[in-house]
Amino acid sequence: MRGVVFDGKQARVVDDLEVRDPGPGEVLVAIRAAGLCHSDLSVMDGTIPFPPPVVLGHEGAGVVEAVGEGVTHVAPGDHVSLSTLANCGACADCDRGRPTMCRKAIGRPGQPFSRGGEPLHQFASNSAFAERTLVKAVQAVRIPADIPLTSAALIGCGVLTGVGAVLNRARVDNGETVVVIGTGGIGLNVLQGARIAGATTIVAVDANPAKEAAARQFGATHFIDASAVADSPAAVREILPTGADHAFECVGRVGLIRQAVDLLDRHGQAVLLGVPGFDEEASFLVSSMYLDKTIMGCRYGSSRPQRDIALYAELYRQGRLLLDELVTQVYPVEDFARAVDDAQHGRVARGVLTF
Repeated sequence: MRGVVFDGKQARVVDDLEVRDPGPGEVLVAIRAAGLCHSDLSVMDGTIPFPPPVVLGHEGAGVVEAVGEGVTHVAPGDHVSLSTLANCGACADCDRGRPTMCRKAIGRPGQPFSRGGEPLHQFASNSAFAERTLVKAVQAVRIPADIPLTSAALIGCGVLTGVGAVLNRARVDNGETVVVIGTGGIGLNVLQGARIAGATTIVAVDANPAKEAAARQFGATHFIDASAVADSPAAVREILPTGADHAFECVGRVGLIRQAVDLLDRHGQAVLLGVPGFDEEASFLVSSMYLDKTIMGCRYGSSRPQRDIALYAELYRQGRLLLDELVTQVYPVEDFARAVDDAQHGRVARGVLTF
C-alpha cells in the first residue's frame, strides 16, 4: 500500500508499505483523507525529534475495515475521525478525565508497519499518511457519514487543539477578550473556538496580510498585519488598552510567547500552542505575574477525544463550527512534495492528502 515515509533525511511516497492485522483493542482504518499539519513538517526538519524510519501523518479520517477482539463502539463500515491520543484509560490521569496527560500515551511509538520486512515507527500513534493505519480503539471516534472525510480529518488535530485550547484549557467565557498570535491551521481554530465561547473582542495578529479574510471568517473582530506596523503589541493595545483576558501563541517563537504574556490584562492567561525547538527558553517579567497572570501550556487542546470529536462533529452539522472552510487545497498523496511546499510558504490554511 501507499504511504509517506520519513527516513531521517527525506520524506517520500512509497507503495510497498504493509500493516499488520488488528489485535485485541485495535482498529484497522482505511484512510480516505489526512491533513498536513506543521507537526509533520517539524519531524522532517528536526524540530520534533522522532525515530526514523517513520510513517508520517496524524490528522486523518476514514472507514473502519476491521476491529480486534473486544472492540464494540465501532464496526467495519463506520466512518471515523482519528485522534492521536492512545491513552490507556486506566491510570490516575485518565480516571480524572485528563487523557492528554496519560504517560502511556506519550513518547512510546509502536511499529505496526513494515517495509521489505523491516519495521517502521508510527508517528503520534496514528500515521494517517498511509492507505491503512492501525490505532487503539480509543483513538477511533465514530462520526456521521454525511460529514465529508476531507473535512472530518481536520477534527483530529487542528480542531481538537485549537478549539479545545479555548473551551477546555482557557475556558474562555462570554464577553471576554482574546488575542490570537498566528492564524495558521491552529490559530484559525482558536479564533472559532473564541467565537463559539462568546468572546466579544477577538484580535488576530499575523505577518501575512493575505490571512485577514480567513481570520475574520473564523471569528476575528480585528486583524493586525504585523508586517505593516512597527509595533504589533502597541497596535493590539490600541484595541485593548488594558490588555486581553486571554492571549494564545500559535506560532512557536519565544519572542511571540513574550508578547503574549505582555499583552495580558490583570488576571489574564497566556496559552502556549506553538512548538519552539525543544531546548529553547522564553523570558517574562516576574513582577508582572503578581497581577494574577498565568502562563499555561496546553497539550492537544486538553481534549477528551471520544467526547470532543463527537461534539465538534455536531457543531459542524449545526453550522457553528467551520470545517470545509479550513480545507484550502486537496492533493492526491502522490503530490505530497507540492503539499509540503505550499504549507511551508503559507499558501494554505490546511492542505489535505487523499487516498
